[in-house]
Amino acid sequence: MATSLSTAISPNTTVRFNRLTNPAPTRILPNQSPLWRPRHWNKTLKLSPRRPSHVIASAVSESPPSVSEDTKNLLDTVKVYDVNGNAIPISDLWKDRKAVVAFARHFGCVLCRKRADYLAAKKDVMDASGVALVLIGPGSVEQARTFSEQTKFKGEVYADPNHSSYEALSFVSGVLVTFTPKAGLKIIQSYMEGYRQDWKLSFERDTVSRGGWQQGGIIVAGPGKSNISYIHRDKEAGDDPDIQDILKACCS
Repeated sequence: MATSLSTAISPNTTVRFNRLTNPAPTRILPNQSPLWRPRHWNKTLKLSPRRPSHVIASAVSESPPSVSEDTKNLLDTVKVYDVNGNAIPISDLWKDRKAVVAFARHFGCVLCRKRADYLAAKKDVMDASGVALVLIGPGSVEQARTFSEQTKFKGEVYADPNHSSYEALSFVSGVLVTFTPKAGLKIIQSYMEGYRQDWKLSFERDTVSRGGWQQGGIIVAGPGKSNISYIHRDKEAGDDPDIQDILKACCS
């Protein structure tokens, strides 16, 4: 089955979809324009003028990043929790050291499990430079503990049950940035490599109510609470930056 598409790019655009159910050539009858097709072959719809999208596009990876003083001040009020339930101001994670901090979509996400390995594969380089590796996820302490046990992640794992760090860093969220063609291909690739989604974690209340459409990112920060030297905001699920860009920011 073939599909042809003709589009005029203008307000009140008319788009015609021609679905050919019979591969035989179309015969144009007298006094009919070449655009005419039998009635049941055509569907015409009217598109209203383009409206501004409510989805915020991600910033590209930035080093040095454009992080406002307001954002840094907000981060100074955010608390995350380690796998034992201890509350820690998030900026304390890089106050006295440099750290690569990855923000997961949620703790059950298959793409986040792959990202954890992607970063942990370079932990020896980070260790040699005195750089900590940290992963934060939107969810409960119990979810963070389960993630840590399942993945054997080599870095530190923290939970952000209120999503405060994600809001402070303006990470995007929404259905349209979660279900994209590229994300779909990356999920298939991840499964082929042996990674699996944890559906139990994915459908727990904390994730379903708030975190299912959340996107994350990666920062390099410290030493110093306000010292953020690199930031990458995922524009869609599985939007991993080049590992060399991260290593250049943290370890060069």
